[in-house]
Amino acid sequence: MPRVQSAAGFGDSGEISGVVWSPRRSSAGRSIADTGAEAMLTAARRGDEDGFRALYREVQPKLLRYLQVLVGADAEDVASDAWLQIARDFGSFRGDVDGFRGWATTIARNRAMDHLRRQQRRPVVHGTVEDVAEPAGPEDTAQAAVDSVATDAALALIARLPRDQAEAVLLRVVVGLDAKAAAKVLGKRPGAVRTAAHRGLRTLAAHLDKAPPPGRTPSE
Repeated sequence: MPRVQSAAGFGDSGEISGVVWSPRRSSAGRSIADTGAEAMLTAARRGDEDGFRALYREVQPKLLRYLQVLVGADAEDVASDAWLQIARDFGSFRGDVDGFRGWATTIARNRAMDHLRRQQRRPVVHGTVEDVAEPAGPEDTAQAAVDSVATDAALALIARLPRDQAEAVLLRVVVGLDAKAAAKVLGKRPGAVRTAAHRGLRTLAAHLDKAPPPGRTPSE
């Protein structure tokens, strides 16, 4: 089993340049990105520490985005705690890379809930609707909402959604889980997760559609 001293020790900044709602699929129906991730998972299972590090770098940025909405500035600390447990229990994991993402996200969410109980506060992300830099065009506001999820401003918008919608959008769009896996993380039915994600994206798109272009006021 790989040994992990600290998640921060891998040197990943947690930045992610973009999020795609529907990953491009190969002819076998698998995400092209998943092919490499499966190789990382296989290597990690053999005890290859480089494989585990690569798997960490694949999953960590998405987990951080998710945790930012749940615990705000404490996301990196919570992620570190989660990865210590992931590394410790990795030998007991059974499944493919999609299953690993769901398993890791469940652990991260549990650590976040523990953290919030200790802090006795609600999830928070700092930012305002006005922080959104670019408005969406009326022809495809939903896709613009998806494309903007990688920005801190969009995460601030998501944090203002009802809790069930915020988590559904994050798990589906940011973490990349399908409805069934996201439902398992949240302890809900897949249909409920799909509905919550759809409503959340529509609300996010509406906010983006109303945002004025940079340098302009709403009246201009």
